[in-house]
Amino acid sequence: MDGVQVVLPAELLVLAGVNLADASKDATMLLALELYRENKISLGRAAELSQTSVEAFMVFAGRHEVPVHYILADLDEDRDTLERLSL
Repeated sequence: MDGVQVVLPAELLVLAGVNLADASKDATMLLALELYRENKISLGRAAELSQTSVEAFMVFAGRHEVPVHYILADLDEDRDTLERLSL
């Protein structure tokens, strides 16, 4: 994955709860979380950009009190998929 280097004040990262030892990973997850919260990217895409599993990203979102966007249409689609796969 292509990357860019960004210089941020250490104080900003500390205030955001970013672990300075792994600042790039933590800041990436926070940025992806904000894009997800604003409905600019999907949960799967946020996890992908954060290079983490969807499950781990859901836990991360929960710790930051960002609700998972899951509507009735998603449930219906999941049920159809389970039925189609005979699960």
